[in-house]
Amino acid sequence: MPRPVTLFTGQWADLPLSELAPLAKAMGYDGLELACWGDHFNVQEALSNPDYVKEKLELLHQHDLRVYAISNHLVGQAVCDLIDERHKSILPEHVWGDGDPEGVRKRAAEEMMDTARAAQALGVKVVNGFTGSSVWHSIYAFPPTSQDFWEAGFEDFGKRWSIILDVFDHCDVNFALEVHPTEIAFDIATAERAIKAVNNHPRFGFNYDPSHLGYQHVDYIRFIRQFADRIFHAHMKDVWWGHGDGSVGVFGGHTNFGDHRRYWDFRSLGHGDIKFEDVIVALNDINYSGPLSVEWEDIRMDRVHGATESAAFVRKLDFTPSKLAFDAAFDRKKQ
Repeated sequence: MPRPVTLFTGQWADLPLSELAPLAKAMGYDGLELACWGDHFNVQEALSNPDYVKEKLELLHQHDLRVYAISNHLVGQAVCDLIDERHKSILPEHVWGDGDPEGVRKRAAEEMMDTARAAQALGVKVVNGFTGSSVWHSIYAFPPTSQDFWEAGFEDFGKRWSIILDVFDHCDVNFALEVHPTEIAFDIATAERAIKAVNNHPRFGFNYDPSHLGYQHVDYIRFIRQFADRIFHAHMKDVWWGHGDGSVGVFGGHTNFGDHRRYWDFRSLGHGDIKFEDVIVALNDINYSGPLSVEWEDIRMDRVHGATESAAFVRKLDFTPSKLAFDAAFDRKKQ
């Protein structure tokens, strides 16, 4: 059977889940990837209130929806980041606390451990998220940046996340990093290095999202094949590049999304430059059987229109791989 088509709820957190669930079903989705913000899924409530998880599952069941993963990108970002005032707006109050940077990082790590426990309580096997990075600010390597400087950043990531991943292992849940600028891994080379930094921890893998690779000119199909055993989840998200007026490059020019000058922007599925049929073929080749989760972002389009269109796009695109050689009918030995 084709894979379930799900909707990542992160960009819909302004709607209560009681409103989003029937809307998601009407837009054509089989299930949801619940964000751990808004009222969609609260980690601490899941651990402290015996009825909380049951009520969430019952709400989804009423609308013939399933939950296949939860995502805690915002808290995960703070585990390794150099903390500044921007983080306060995305973190729960109990994680931000007094804002002391190291205290924020430690509380974020504790919350990610609790996220693994909450996922176990919910009955899902994957938590998607970010890791943050203490060395992202050095991306351009000026002032002159040594490999020792970068290695210290990967060591910091390994030290902080190995402890978290051990809790994930205890809970029988995988952590799937969405490879993304500002994270410890943002392309193939850094993804390799991140795996090494956590000593090939079996619970560390990836939430595959081609949109964050394509505009960087990273081979997003090679990514699937290279990390075949660590693709724990897949986002369907489109992007275009090579647009704009030539005044803004890949680094974004401190412009807002949707600015006509931008070289790249996220697009609704089928309106960008990602070759999704190649993506599906590669996912079939590695025997990925998880959900295809639409992360819908397109500032130029009404989101209900776009998300409805995207569900249909993915459903039409996905296909079950053949179990027969195409020329098997000509083999007389098998007749």
